[in-house]
Amino acid sequence: MKRLLLYFVRGLLLTVPTAVTAWLFYVTFTKIDSWLGLSIPGLGFAITLTLITVIGFLGSNLITRGLLAAFEEIIERLPLVRLVYTAVKDLIGAFVGEKKRFDKPVMVSMSADGAVRALGFITQESLDVLAGSESVVVYLPFSYSIAGWTCIVPTARVRRLDTSSSEFMSFVVSGGVTDFPAVR
Repeated sequence: MKRLLLYFVRGLLLTVPTAVTAWLFYVTFTKIDSWLGLSIPGLGFAITLTLITVIGFLGSNLITRGLLAAFEEIIERLPLVRLVYTAVKDLIGAFVGEKKRFDKPVMVSMSADGAVRALGFITQESLDVLAGSESVVVYLPFSYSIAGWTCIVPTARVRRLDTSSSEFMSFVVSGGVTDFPAVR
């Protein structure tokens, strides 16, 4: 009976992640296809990826940079639109692009004796205006979420970790379930 239960649990571990991943991709493909009114599964997704790549190419071009700057200037004049646009732009930019923010993994001592620690990323090295030069801003992501805490932490309580940011993020977001990335 124990062996049968073990097989069932192992089957769950193999089946559920595969099924959820397949379902998410299916829903994404069919939703994009339905928005574009296409009947060929996945064509809308392929068109969307192509369009985003073309826009990226055009955004890298000197001629279209001026148009992009003009567009962003218009956005800056619209109060609510500006708030949403800059928040989304900053969030995307924190993960990809030239100004990545989640590239400095750290361990933060939360208690005076260092017994309680949290894992996060330095997002601002200098905070002279707000907290003095001896503090940094650390983002502590929640497990299984993109939400988290933004903390101002004394530099003395922050230990930088020389490890892969993406593997470190996977470890933190999984709640410590995945293997801890190698620290160099």
